[in-house]
Amino acid sequence: MRFMIKAEMPVERANELAEEGKLGETLQSIIEDLEPEAAYFSLSNGDRTGYFFVDIEDASEIPAFAEPFFLALEANIEIVPVMTPEDLAKAGPAIDRAVKKFGG
Repeated sequence: MRFMIKAEMPVERANELAEEGKLGETLQSIIEDLEPEAAYFSLSNGDRTGYFFVDIEDASEIPAFAEPFFLALEANIEIVPVMTPEDLAKAGPAIDRAVKKFGG
């Protein structure tokens, strides 16, 4: 199943790694291990933030995806299921049933 990992890196820790010349190297190492489908970088809540799209087949895999961000970057993370347009199209019947049962 496809998930988005949002990793917010605290400014102090990210600055420390940047000043040591290790921020890019650390992120690259995590990306190589995670093998995300896609990775994007931006800002969130004033912190450097990475968005990584990965396949997680079993809940027992979550620590393997989360721990590198916690340990190397002291990041706050969120792991959220996401859908492609094709996944959303497959969900159409379930959405229709919910609308009929709970809609106005």
